[in-house]
Amino acid sequence: MNAVVILLVGIAILAIGYVTYGKWLADKWGVDPKRPTPAHELEDGNDYVPSKAPVLMGHHFSSIAGAGPINGPIQAAVFGWVPVMLWVLIGGIFFGAVHDFGALFASLRHKGQSIGEVIADSMGTKAKKLFIIFSYLTLILVVAAFASIVANTFTATYTESGAVDVAASASNATTAMISMLFILIAIVFGFLVYRRNASLLVSTIVGVAAIIVCMVIGLNWHPIYLNETTWMIIVGIYITIASVTPVWILLQPRDYLSSFLLYFMMIVAIIGIIGAHPSLDMPAFTGFYDTLAPTGSSLGYMFPALFVTIACGAISGFHSLVGSGTTAKQLNNERDARPIAYGGMLIECALALISLCAVGYIWKDYAAGVTVVPTQVFATGIATMVAKIPGLAGTYNVCVSLLVLTVSAFCLTSLDTATRLARYMFQEFWLEPGQTVKDATGYKKILCNPLVATLITVVAGIALGLTGYAKIWALFGAANQLLAALGLLGVATWLGKVGKNNKMFILPMFFMLIVTLTSLAFTLQTNAAAIMAGGADMVWCWVRAILAVLLIVLAIILAIDGVKTLSKQKKSKAA
Repeated sequence: MNAVVILLVGIAILAIGYVTYGKWLADKWGVDPKRPTPAHELEDGNDYVPSKAPVLMGHHFSSIAGAGPINGPIQAAVFGWVPVMLWVLIGGIFFGAVHDFGALFASLRHKGQSIGEVIADSMGTKAKKLFIIFSYLTLILVVAAFASIVANTFTATYTESGAVDVAASASNATTAMISMLFILIAIVFGFLVYRRNASLLVSTIVGVAAIIVCMVIGLNWHPIYLNETTWMIIVGIYITIASVTPVWILLQPRDYLSSFLLYFMMIVAIIGIIGAHPSLDMPAFTGFYDTLAPTGSSLGYMFPALFVTIACGAISGFHSLVGSGTTAKQLNNERDARPIAYGGMLIECALALISLCAVGYIWKDYAAGVTVVPTQVFATGIATMVAKIPGLAGTYNVCVSLLVLTVSAFCLTSLDTATRLARYMFQEFWLEPGQTVKDATGYKKILCNPLVATLITVVAGIALGLTGYAKIWALFGAANQLLAALGLLGVATWLGKVGKNNKMFILPMFFMLIVTLTSLAFTLQTNAAAIMAGGADMVWCWVRAILAVLLIVLAIILAIDGVKTLSKQKKSKAA
């Protein structure tokens, strides 16, 4: 199959879904542009800050993208391009985008509070507490997985004698240098736009120009070569600071400027795919079981592996936390909800299709286990296609470095947001209905302190991340997708309570529940077998097994409560 056909047909279907199904949802739910948003009603200059739509789109998209739509489709490609493409399109339009749009809309009608508060409104305080515990555990996994991925894109390579291999480490050192300079630019951008009221257009032009300067500096001067553990600690310190500072200082400007890197990457990828218009070597369908196992570890059966592995490329529970945790607190007008939430998810689906084309182009190397790290697969595939275009043969090395940098930047922005969201969840758990952090007393006041809540989150996430993202990705994927099922459940019960159409949530909710509970059962089985066999990784096998059990139990309890609530609503409506 030609890569151009996959890409253009996929984008056309996504666009049709946005114009038709997305608009139908907005009409059914009653999106009201005249209704004041929480950003205006509760503006505090810290978390609640009205933001221009392009800026908020940059924050939201950069936060939800991360490594998911790149890692997931590439790993799931072992089942063939047809299953991946079908799930990205069907899952994105009817599952993921509905989930993201619904979560943001529900949060807007609950003072910008989390899905936990939405669940409390329709299912009670106990359900809220359980959902917060579940969400917090998932966010710990997000921090662990993405921190590990970021650190790996920064880490130096060492020779057998223990010395730094400068030549082999140059690309990662470049990524690290540009990333650090990028943070400084974001702080300056935020100060100019939000404290000096500088023109957004002018500031954006200057900011993008500064990013280019940073890239030039980083490509030519990158003196920092550190090991993975050191980088994990540095990343932990950074996300701690990012979590407690006002959103206008770092979160908003960094994510907004990062979005231009993402747009640039997608444009470069599209140019490469169309310019090279290659026929993909990968098969349309390889079978219902992963026998290729290019990384040395099989994904197992297509059900549930396909739907869990693709994750953010089709639906992601993390998105509901972003939408209801930070985006809802910054939305300037309800009419911006559809393009930012529904549209943002579909753009992520387009990125997943680009990732599929990238792995398909270097399929022989991937299937043979030569190039298997998803970030490198993506960068190598796209850069090779770009280099095939007449006149661009010499761009390969620069293109690879910039693509790796962009993926790393997404992961770092997702880390910023995930840590802040985890802090919100941790604080919210200790509060009674109607209370704010300022109302907490005694030990709860200490636990609700932003710095304390953040430190607990960061220490747990970084410690787990030091085991390596590959060891926790399956658990993260299952937890993330199960969180999506619970997010769908929460919004469905709330819509039912206020008398709005919630039928579009029922099938996706039950499907994701079945998929993810099955996947968690497999994860539990794998870790239990490893514990029985013994070995050096025993401690973390126990940790992963316990987390899997907790997630399964919490999800089943919440699912039962949700189904009971929906049943009561149906009977009440009939009566």
